[in-house]
Amino acid sequence: MDQGVPYNRWRHAANSRQCERQCPHPSPLGTQSTRCRPAARALLQRFLNAFPNVAPNRTDIDPRALNINSRQSQDAHRAALRFDQALSTRDHLIARAALTSQVVHAFQFVAGQNPDTTSKSHTVRLTGLHTYSANTTSEVTTGLDRATTLLVPEPNAVGPQVQIGTAWTTLGPASNIPLDRIQNRFRYAALINHKQGKHTLTAGAELVRLQFNGREASSNRGNWYFRSDFGRDAITNFRLGTPSRYSTGIGDLNRGFRNWEQAYYMGDTWQASSRLTLHFGFRWQPALAPIEVNNRTQIPYQCDCNNLAPRFGFAYRAAGGVIRAAYGLHYGDLYAVTFQQLRWNQPAFQKIEVLAPDFLNPLRGADVGPNGRSIRIEVPQNLRSPYSHQYNFSWERPVLHGWQLQLGYVGSRTHKLLLSNAYNRALPGPDASTSNVTARRPDARYFELRRVENSSRAWYDAARVTLVLPERHGFSVDASYWFSKALDAGAAYTNTAAGDDALQGNSQSQNLLQADLKGPSAFDQSHAGLLRMRYAMPGHGALGKWVLSSVVLAKTGIPFTVLSGSDSPGFGNVDGTNGDRPDIVDPSILGRTIGKPDTAAMLLPRSAFRGIAAGQLRGNIGVGTFRRGGIFNWNAALSRTWTIAHERSLMFRAESINLTNTPQFAAPNSDWSSPSFGKITNTLNDGRTFTFTGQFRF
Repeated sequence: MDQGVPYNRWRHAANSRQCERQCPHPSPLGTQSTRCRPAARALLQRFLNAFPNVAPNRTDIDPRALNINSRQSQDAHRAALRFDQALSTRDHLIARAALTSQVVHAFQFVAGQNPDTTSKSHTVRLTGLHTYSANTTSEVTTGLDRATTLLVPEPNAVGPQVQIGTAWTTLGPASNIPLDRIQNRFRYAALINHKQGKHTLTAGAELVRLQFNGREASSNRGNWYFRSDFGRDAITNFRLGTPSRYSTGIGDLNRGFRNWEQAYYMGDTWQASSRLTLHFGFRWQPALAPIEVNNRTQIPYQCDCNNLAPRFGFAYRAAGGVIRAAYGLHYGDLYAVTFQQLRWNQPAFQKIEVLAPDFLNPLRGADVGPNGRSIRIEVPQNLRSPYSHQYNFSWERPVLHGWQLQLGYVGSRTHKLLLSNAYNRALPGPDASTSNVTARRPDARYFELRRVENSSRAWYDAARVTLVLPERHGFSVDASYWFSKALDAGAAYTNTAAGDDALQGNSQSQNLLQADLKGPSAFDQSHAGLLRMRYAMPGHGALGKWVLSSVVLAKTGIPFTVLSGSDSPGFGNVDGTNGDRPDIVDPSILGRTIGKPDTAAMLLPRSAFRGIAAGQLRGNIGVGTFRRGGIFNWNAALSRTWTIAHERSLMFRAESINLTNTPQFAAPNSDWSSPSFGKITNTLNDGRTFTFTGQFRF
C-alpha cells in the first residue's frame, strides 16, 4: 500500500480494479455479473467510506488493523432527596426520590458504529416502619422505578448493519436499533418480624407490576452478511458485492407488555442451644406471563404456579471451631424479554431471510406480506421457570498465633435453563450450497423456527481455603484460594433465550441439541487467588497514622470456542444456522491457554483444523476447548486523615489501579474463516492509573 494515498482512495481503486477483472463490461440487471454495476459499486463505496480515512497503523498486529481514538461526549445529571421523619414513638416514615438523566454521543471508530443514547431514570420510595412491641415490628414499602431509553443511529451510519465475517469491524449499529423503550416498575412489599423465646419469625410478600411500552426493532434497517463463501474469503466477497445472506424485518413493532412478579416467603431462625442455630424457611414464587395491552401479540403461556422453594441451614459452634451448612431450592425468572420477542411474528411483523441475495435488490423473489414466509419464534405454553439446588458447607477454626483458617464448599445443580433452539434447518445433501438453503428447509412456511425451551442444565462446584489474620500491631491480612468448575449444556444461569442470548447456544445440528453443547461455562475459571492487606502506621510524626492497603487478584482465563465462521460449503454444514465448529486434526493443541499476542498464532495455528466435509453434520471439536489469558491485577492505596477541630477533618488519599501495569488480553479471534484467526488484537483493561483525592469535612 502506498502510504501517501488516502486509505479510502486506495480501497476504491482496488475495489474498482477487482470489479473490472470480474466483469469489465457491466451486464444487464439480473445476471450473475450485476455485482459490478455502477450502482452496486457506489453502494460499496458508501460502505467503505464509513471506515476511517487513514492507512492501517498497527500492522504489527494485522495488516489491516487500526488503533485510533474517537471522541465521546457525555452529559449527565443527578438529583436525590430523602425525607426521614418519626411520626410517633411507634411509627417512622422514610421517603426517597432520585432522578438521573444522561445523553451520550457515542465514539465512532467507524462512522455510525455505535448508537447515540438518551436515558432517564426516576426512583421513588415510601417506607413505613411500625413497632407493635419490643418483639414485633413491621415494614411496608411502595415505590416506582421508571426508566426511559432511546437509542438511535448516529447520523453518519450507513443504514443497514454490515458484517464482513470477523475480518473487518462491523458497520452498525446493531440490528435492534432504533430502540425506544419506557419501563415502569411499581413495587409493593410488606415484612413482619416477631421474636418468641428462642425463635425469630419472619414473613413477607412482594408484588411488582411491570409495564414495558415502546418500540424494539428487529433487523428493520436490514442486515448484510458477507462470509467466506462461493470459494472466496469474506473480504473479497464484500468488495465484489456478493453477500451470503440478507435479513430484514417489516412491520410495526410498537407494543405494550404488562405482567406481575410475585414472591411470598416465611422463615424461622431458632436458637436451639448455646451452640446450635437452625433456620427453616420457604418461598413461593409463581411466574406469570405478560399480556400485550392492545391485544396485538398473543402469548400462549399463562402461569408456572407451583414454584415452592424450601430453605434449611444451621450453624454449630464446636470445640474445634464453627461449622455452617445450608441448602436451598431457588427458582429463576421467566424474563419479560423472552415473551416480548413474540412481537416479531406474523401477521403484524415479518422477519425475512434471503440467502445469496442480489446486492441491489435483496428482496427479489421474497414473498412479502402477512402470509409470506418468515422467521418464527415460539414460546410454548408448557415453559417452566429454571430452578437450582444450591448448597454450601464451611468450617472455621483458629490456628497458631491468632490466625483463622476457613474451609468452604459451594455447589449447585440447575435444571430447565432457557435455550433458544433452531429448528426447520436445511436438510443435508451432496449439492448443498448457500443459495439452496431455503429450498432445503422441510417446512415451507418458515425460514428458521426458533423455539424457546427448558433444554439446558448447569453444574457448579467450588472449594475455598482462606487464612485470616485479624488486626495485630496495625497489620491485617486475608488470603483466599478457590478451585472451581462450571459446566452447562449451552445456556448459563442468566440466559434469556432472546436477543444475543438466543444465538450463544446454537448447536451445530438440529438432531444433537444438548449433546453438542455441553462444556465449560463462559465464566468458568478453575483457579483464583485473592490477597488483601492493610497496615496502619503507628506514631504521630510525618509517617504516623498513614494507612496503606492493597488488593491482589489472580485468576485463570475463561474458555473460548473455535468456530468455523461460515455456514458455507468447506466451512460449515450449510443448514442455514450459525454455530458450526471445524474438525480438529491436531489434538495435541487442545486445552492450551492463548494469552500472549506474540505467541497466539503459533499456539492456535489454522493448520490444526479443517472445515466440515460435504454431508457432514458437525465438526468434532468441543465447546470451550481453549482458554484466553488469565487475570492479574494489583491495586494499592495510601491515605491519611488529619483532625483539625471539632467535627472538622482533612483527608488525603492516593490510589493506583493496575499498579504493575499488567495487560489483560482478550481472547484471540476464534473465527477459523477469518484472516485474523488466532491473533490477539485487543486488551480488556486500562493501563496503570493514579488518582489523588483531597477532602475537607466540616
